[in-house]
Amino acid sequence: MVEVLITQGDITETVADVVVNAANSSLLGGGGVDGAIHRRGGPAILAACRDLREHSYPQGLPTGRATATTAGHLPADHVVHTVGPVYTRREDRTDLLRSCYVESLRIAAELGAVTVAFPAVSAGVYGWPIDDAARVAVTTVLTTPTTVQRVIFVLFSAEARAAFETALRAATEVR
Repeated sequence: MVEVLITQGDITETVADVVVNAANSSLLGGGGVDGAIHRRGGPAILAACRDLREHSYPQGLPTGRATATTAGHLPADHVVHTVGPVYTRREDRTDLLRSCYVESLRIAAELGAVTVAFPAVSAGVYGWPIDDAARVAVTTVLTTPTTVQRVIFVLFSAEARAAFETALRAATEVR
């Protein structure tokens, strides 16, 4: 079973085999975690993303999917980019959010990663309520078969950290 750790901080400073980027479908950088990873990682990440757009994802990376690039100057070996769904009350997109974590873990395992750092996918500008985002993230990571040994949720705010800690307590009480 994967070990889950929760911390508050800057994911671009996290030492891990894989850092997961809450990317937009263009893969070319943006705001929040995506912009921070591109800025700190440097031009190698953008170059790799441009190559992916040209050869693998000309229409952009679909929501719920994931792909990997170099980590550039980040203290990681790879960045796994995943596109979370935009939250809406009109449509249940939980399966797409769950898929972000499953696909990221699958790719991380294929890369031989032992430690993976995740942000709160879709909980920023994509508007997913933090308590539900935390529940989906934690339960998905705990129930997805993987060779990854450690997942670190690196949250930007105290509110997000508290939501993930609550979700982890609830998920481990059930198990």
